[in-house]
Parts: sequence; structure tokens; C-alpha cells
Amino acid sequence: MVGPPGADPEPAEVRARVHREALVFSLVKTEVGSVRELEVDGAAGPLRARHYRPARAGAAGKQPLLVFLHGGGFVIGDLDTHDEPCRMLCQHAEMQVLSIAYRLAPEHPFPAAVEDALAAFRWAVDHAGELGADPDRVAVGGDSAGGNLAAVIAQLAAHDGGPVPGLQLLIYPATDLTETRTVSGRLFADGFFLTENDRQWASRHYFAGRSDTDKSDLRASPALAEDLSGLAPAIVVTGGFDPLRDEGEAYAHALREARTPVVSYRAPELIHGFINMTTVPAARDAVLRLAGMVRASLELVR
Repeated sequence: MVGPPGADPEPAEVRARVHREALVFSLVKTEVGSVRELEVDGAAGPLRARHYRPARAGAAGKQPLLVFLHGGGFVIGDLDTHDEPCRMLCQHAEMQVLSIAYRLAPEHPFPAAVEDALAAFRWAVDHAGELGADPDRVAVGGDSAGGNLAAVIAQLAAHDGGPVPGLQLLIYPATDLTETRTVSGRLFADGFFLTENDRQWASRHYFAGRSDTDKSDLRASPALAEDLSGLAPAIVVTGGFDPLRDEGEAYAHALREARTPVVSYRAPELIHGFINMTTVPAARDAVLRLAGMVRASLELVR
């Protein structure tokens, strides 16, 4: 993502390159009912957002809504890099999707992204009816760094009086931002798209100007929470060759031990970032399977 070991490019350079690469993987776009740009409330002002509605009306009543938080190590990624995954989730899970352009580091280090994600989720619940969505079925989800934010929002919402998401969708989530490394983190540290150098680069920028103790803050490392009971039902998806595989699966296990309903799925042949690689048949199949799990889970929330 950022280059070979020791590479330390400027965030603007990496953002531009990743944006270009994402467009290559989305030359053919999944058709949805409608897409529109809007603004939502962030913690420090308005945030850009993109609202997707499926072409199919689905079951009777208002559709569920997913507040989607993109990945990119809290430093890169935007509404365009994750346009196609949002389109696929919208159309095949038969739900509305609200993709959020939260503030990025290092310009806005931790906990700015968390604060924006929480504010945007609350905005979505408050305005679900205006969007034509069901305010009782507003989910939160994301991939990688976005999965981290979704897990954090699910915890914060459960402990601050709500509103509570109807579902938390955690796609290869980063759940522990301390220097702890799992077996998969060591096995797949290089050569599998997300490298150890990438992780260190993103961490330096996300925690720019912050103390090392911030990495243990539950708003950064939700896996360190002592009590995971009473959280929204979760879908946790991992890739077989992803350095984040083990921490995502450990978090799913911890949720299950706390009696939080969990559906977990490992895409055995895939790497980190596969929801952005849906021109690859195996990645597309995994996203379609994921969409089916989301659709079924949100039906149970009725």
C-alpha cells in the first residue's frame, strides 16, 4: 500500500495513488436505484456523505440503513475508493447505505475519526425517516480501519445510552492498535497487500502528536474492552491471508463469549482489502455472501 519496508511517503501521495487504483477495480459499477451526495453532522462540522438506495423495493416497510465507514488506516480512503463495495452491499443486501467521509489523519489524528463516526451514526438514526429508511434498523459497519470504527461505535452506543445500532458489520477489522502481533500478523507481514510497514506508517499518522498510551484507549483498540456484553449483533468477516485475520476472529470469539450474537465468516483464499477487488471472482463471491448475511441478519431485527 505505502511501499517497501522503510518507505515513508506523504499521505497525499498515497491517497492519490489509492484513489486511482480503486477506479481501476470499479470500471463496471453495480447498478443501484439511486445515489446522491449529501452532508451529515460530524463532530466538528459537516462531513461529506454518499447515500445509496437499492433498485429493488424489498420487503414491505422501510428499508434498513447501513452507515458505512471506509478503510484505509485512518489516513487514506474516501467515498470513491469504496463506491463499488457500497453499491454491492446496497443492491444485494437490499438496504440503503450511507457512506461517510470522516476526517483523516495526520491532519486530524485520533480520536477525530471516532468522534466523526459516532456523530454521523447518530445523525443517520435521527434522519433515517427522511432518507426513507427504518430508524429501528440502522446498522454500522466498515472494513479494516472502518471496521475498527464500527466496533468502537457499537461499544460506545451501548454504554452511553444509545441509540444502539441494529447490527455491527466488521470486515477484516483492526481491533487492537497496540504493538501486539498475532500469528497471522507475523505470517502475512509482507507480500499479502497489507504489510507491517503499512501498519506502522498508518499508526504513526493516526496517533501523530499523541501518547503511546492512546493506542490502548478502547476507542482505538476495542478488543481490549473488559465487557463486550449487550452489544449489537455482529457479522465479522476475515480473509485467510490477511495479517488482521486472527485479531478479527479473536474479537468475534470474545463477543460470542460475552453472549453477543455473532456470525463469523473467513474467506479462506482472500487477502486484506478484498471488498475493493471485486473484479476478482473469489472476492466478488465473498462480497455477495457477505451481503446475504447482512440481509438475513437485518431481517431478524424487525
